[in-house]
Amino acid sequence: MVEQSLQLEQNEASQVSTTRQPQYQLRPIKEQDNAAIAAIIRAVFVELDAPREGSAYSDPSLDGLYQHYQADPRAAYFVVEIDGKVIAGCGLGPLPGEPSHVCELQKMYMTPECRGLGIGQRLVQACLDQAKEFAYTQCYLETLPNMTAAQALYLKFGFRYLERPLGNTGHSNCPVWMLLDLEAPIK
Repeated sequence: MVEQSLQLEQNEASQVSTTRQPQYQLRPIKEQDNAAIAAIIRAVFVELDAPREGSAYSDPSLDGLYQHYQADPRAAYFVVEIDGKVIAGCGLGPLPGEPSHVCELQKMYMTPECRGLGIGQRLVQACLDQAKEFAYTQCYLETLPNMTAAQALYLKFGFRYLERPLGNTGHSNCPVWMLLDLEAPIK
């Protein structure tokens, strides 16, 4: 299972400081993380004034992500915490309505204060590594048009835009669709 500690990279100015650098931990979701990650996801939708219906905001499993991801042996969800507080998360699972070799990158959300620190990149990498361990050969995702930073990250990993959605995610208000072939080396 993927589990790693993340350290906030030092400022390029390499300022000497007596304060301790925060320790980030990337780990599989635990049951006690359910409320925190659901709150983060809902807060991002409010922040972006994004559609609530037809998106992750209204997923029936949102308040029980631990149970949802435990129910499928080819699904996983990871969180990042600092000092015991969950600040971000991302998961993967089979894509309903598609062959068993296609997974979906799901519910990558983070608090505003941890954006731009490389945490999203590490979450996506952990999910893609896990997808390969689960023998998926393609990874699909859906997102919103105004989530441009996330799209830039996905493009960096080699995802490409699609002209139509795949599978049956139930996310009718996520009109940006992307796909990655996992057989190709990940950048």
